[in-house]
Amino acid sequence: MGLSVKRIVFFTLVTAYLFYTSFVYTEGTITEYPITGDAIEGRQLFRDKNCIACHQLYGLGGYMGPDLTNVMSIKGEVYVRAFLENGTQKMPDFSLEEKEVKNLIAYLTYVDSTSLYPTRNFELTWYGTVNSNPIKK
Repeated sequence: MGLSVKRIVFFTLVTAYLFYTSFVYTEGTITEYPITGDAIEGRQLFRDKNCIACHQLYGLGGYMGPDLTNVMSIKGEVYVRAFLENGTQKMPDFSLEEKEVKNLIAYLTYVDSTSLYPTRNFELTWYGTVNSNPIKK
């Protein structure tokens, strides 16, 4: 194989890689569920308090507490609010203010609206992501 053929193959692969990368990081990251308002602050509080160390979202995270992906639709806001405001024997009382509780509930409501975990019906795209079509109750 000559040097010019190697260069053509190299530049073809680099061009294909750049096209694929630009597609994945633009078109491939668009979501049907943009996060807004109080949910953004709730997400930041969820991160600041390191809730993921004990709890899971979408099956990822710690194992000491329950998966919180669909806790809002399964248990309801009153149940979640009671845990956030008072804690339990296993979950510490973080002494959250009312605004913080409201923001965390908004975030958990957002998470609940984006998926049903575990996903029962999914489709793989040609560029390597999963489109979930959860079966809602």
